Amino acid sequence: MRILLVEDEARMAQAIKRGLRGAAYAVDVSRDGEDALYQASINDYDAIILDVMIPKLDGFQVCRELRAQGSRIPVLMLTARDAVEDRIGGLDTGADDYLTKPFEFGELLARLRALLRRGQELRPSVIKVSDLEIDTRGQRVKRNEKPIDLTTKEYTLLEYLARNAGKVVGREEISEHVWDDTFDPFSKLIEVYINRLRRKVDEPFGVPLIHTRRGAGYELRAPSQDEGADV
Repeated sequence: MRILLVEDEARMAQAIKRGLRGAAYAVDVSRDGEDALYQASINDYDAIILDVMIPKLDGFQVCRELRAQGSRIPVLMLTARDAVEDRIGGLDTGADDYLTKPFEFGELLARLRALLRRGQELRPSVIKVSDLEIDTRGQRVKRNEKPIDLTTKEYTLLEYLARNAGKVVGREEISEHVWDDTFDPFSKLIEVYINRLRRKVDEPFGVPLIHTRRGAGYELRAPSQDEGADV
C-alpha cells in the first residue's frame, strides 16, 4: 500500500518513513501543503499522514481542500496541539483520525491500519484468481487449498498484482505502489521478486498465473485468459 506522509520536520519525517517502510508500506514524503495537494492529485494513495503545522498551506487547509475536491483518501492528522478544540477542528475539516505528538510509532501504525481497514471494507477481503486465494485482512495466501508462505514484500507485490488481475501493470506502477517514488523502476529487484513469487505461487502447481508482457510489465490472470501472454 502507498502512503503520503506530509511532514516538514526532517528527522520526524525520516523516522516515520523508515518505520512505515519496515512495515511494508510504500511512502512518499511532502514537505509543505501545496506539494501535498499536488502529489495527492497525481498519485493514487491508500492513506495520508498529515502534519498540521506545515508551510504554505497548513494541514487543516490541505484536508479541507482534499474533501472539497471529493477525495475520500483516509487522513490521519499529526499535531503538537493537544487542546480539545484543535482536535475537533481537525476532524471537522474532514480528517479521519487525529494523533497528538509526541506519540509511540506503534500507536501511529495501529491507527493507520484501522483507517486502511475502513477503506478496505468497500473492497473484497478475499481475492480469488483461479485457484489462488488471498485473504487481505489476514495477509494469508493459498493455492489449491495449500498455504503459501510469503515474505512481507512478496505478499505486498502479489496482492497488488491480484487487485489488478487481468491487467498488465508496468514496472513504474509496481515500484510506486510496492516500494515508493524514489525506487528505480528499472531495478533488477522487481524481477527478483517476480521470480520468487513464481517459484512459490506457480511452479509447485504446474499452471502459471504470473505472466510477463515484454516491454509492458506483469500480469496475474487465470489460465483461461492466457492467450498471447509471454510467460
